[in-house]
Amino acid sequence: MKNNPNPGIQCLAFDIGAESGRAISGSLNDEILKLNEVHRFSNGSVRVGNHLHTDILHIWQQIQIGLSKSIQASQQSIQSVGVDTWGVDYALLDRNNQLLGNPYHYRDHRTDGLLDEIFSYIPREEIYRRTGNQFMQFNTLVQLFAMTKQEPHIIECADTLLMLPDLLHFWLCGQKTSEFCIATTTQCYDQMAGKWAIDLLNEIHIPTNIFPDISQPGTNIGNLHKWLLPAGRDVKISVILPASHDTGSAITAVPVEDPNFLYISSGTWSLVGTELDKPIITTDSLQKNLTNEGNPCGKTRFLKIVPGMWLLQQCKAEWRLNGRDYSYDDLTQMAVESSACGSIIDVTSPEFLDPGEMVKRIQHFCHRTGQTIPQSDGEIIRCILESLAYLYNSLLNDFESVLSRRLNVIHIIGGGSRNTLLNQLVADITKRQVIAGPVEATAAGNILIQMMGMRQLSSLEDIRKIIRSSFHPTNYEPKQSSLWDSGYMQYQNIIENFPYENV
Repeated sequence: MKNNPNPGIQCLAFDIGAESGRAISGSLNDEILKLNEVHRFSNGSVRVGNHLHTDILHIWQQIQIGLSKSIQASQQSIQSVGVDTWGVDYALLDRNNQLLGNPYHYRDHRTDGLLDEIFSYIPREEIYRRTGNQFMQFNTLVQLFAMTKQEPHIIECADTLLMLPDLLHFWLCGQKTSEFCIATTTQCYDQMAGKWAIDLLNEIHIPTNIFPDISQPGTNIGNLHKWLLPAGRDVKISVILPASHDTGSAITAVPVEDPNFLYISSGTWSLVGTELDKPIITTDSLQKNLTNEGNPCGKTRFLKIVPGMWLLQQCKAEWRLNGRDYSYDDLTQMAVESSACGSIIDVTSPEFLDPGEMVKRIQHFCHRTGQTIPQSDGEIIRCILESLAYLYNSLLNDFESVLSRRLNVIHIIGGGSRNTLLNQLVADITKRQVIAGPVEATAAGNILIQMMGMRQLSSLEDIRKIIRSSFHPTNYEPKQSSLWDSGYMQYQNIIENFPYENV
């Protein structure tokens, strides 16, 4: 760490999630990071006809509002700004740098069934050997393959592909590049060669000239356009790449002390994994469908991407439409007060992927698997949370099996770390200590990587030292863990014997 980091340094993070976006400023003083939420806005997919899109112009408008608020409110000048979003989604630009249509949202159904068609060109094993990525029907690779089949006229006109945070950085400063961490989420990046998987892309007829150069997190890619500054404010603000995949920034901000840890970045999705010095691409990791993604400072995120608070978010929205407008704290308390009905669902089943009617689909799953059907709102919530905890235990076993070592502690970060009941359930079912927090891990990691880019910090350990001194996570110890063993056996039985049924 720099001996005397400049206390006047202030950075601005735009953390864009699937449910909301935030503009959060951060400053460092005496090795304590202070965060200030300046602007928050809702976010979500938009349906046009039969397709789901990301409302990228809404996001861009809100970034401009957040910028103006942040610059006007800051007591000290903002030196830099960086954006992180979810992975896999992208935009295409023509040769005049104009959008070629609205970016698709990863929940759109145009990619249904296309993985098997891709495997007819390239064996599954070969794609994994090259990219090290988990197979999901909405990976960028599959989305691009869908476009070559369904909208060839658009992709033929494309000059540049930019992942969503790369697009927003381009609009902020005019520089087109792909940040390394977000690039590694695409299944278009060769993990071992350290570059775009050009030969693989050619084999499935995806044009390779559209992929931009790759830049590392912490890179200063230019200055904020003057026209984005509030009237009368003539300041120089750098655009510095964070780990532009939100999970990359979040995992950077895990307050690690024991290197044998499992993390759960808990939001709409749960990203469950550990940190490695290099990718693991083996038959075993392929069989368990584990993914390798890049992180700052030469680290690899070795993880599995599974549904997280998505089901709870959808139930919450459904109940609100029916006049029951619960807060997330209300939902947790309702689950605590509800007696468990003992029903378990497979939250990874494709029947829970789409928005809408989530309560009905949960009840149908319990009915078809011969379980008690949860009726009250509290029983539905508890069913979701217990099922998530059993899933995390299954993934813990998978990672320990592949790594051939025990993972001693579980770090839960992100918005889901506020859910005290889920945190305790995870501790009880996994028989591991759970450390919950920080909630704003993504924004904190984003800001500290920007500071590293400005030479205020020099290493990942510097960042994590600041995280440990700045935030106060909550510890959860396992209680009566053996009582959950029969429930885990029930979970395994459901996973093995009740495959997906289209409803």
